[in-house]
Amino acid sequence: MNKFTVLLLLITIGIISCKNSEKEIDELEIAEKFYIAIDNSNPSKTTELITERFTTIDDGFEQKYSENEYAEWVKWDSVFQPTYKILKIEKENGIIKAKISKTDKRISFLHHEPIITDEIIQFEGNKIKNINRTSASFNVEEFVKNRDKLVNWIAENQPELNGFLNDQTKSGGMNYLKAIELYKNKK
Repeated sequence: MNKFTVLLLLITIGIISCKNSEKEIDELEIAEKFYIAIDNSNPSKTTELITERFTTIDDGFEQKYSENEYAEWVKWDSVFQPTYKILKIEKENGIIKAKISKTDKRISFLHHEPIITDEIIQFEGNKIKNINRTSASFNVEEFVKNRDKLVNWIAENQPELNGFLNDQTKSGGMNYLKAIELYKNKK
């Protein structure tokens, strides 16, 4: 009887351990799939991986999205042909942490190099509830200076494109890209 109890206990511990490591793998896998989906500018795959109410926090700035709003943001982002790279991703004390590099046509113009962020990904069930990003490599002064030059030049020379900065739809992204191209070719 004693050997049977010990064997049953070992089997139970083994099953629980497997389930816990599956959960860890699943969260890491979901986070990796999320970055692959946004790298591929795939709004439908992206929204499969997030909760109905999804939040991003970028250096303290909080933005809440419905699934449809985030899908629209992914479409806006796609216009700039982004490249997201997972530099590091791990689970530490039950928390998924990642270091992500992002570059695209907009970032190249405004920042001249990739933006690197440290990210904490939080889950609700098996979906991403929010991502809290802290800049690891982001020159705010350069970004804002270049953005302001662009906005001011557009206001003066191409007023029909005014508002491109805050329109995070696909057409807004196309206007943003058009504004960048016009500004670059102004000489």
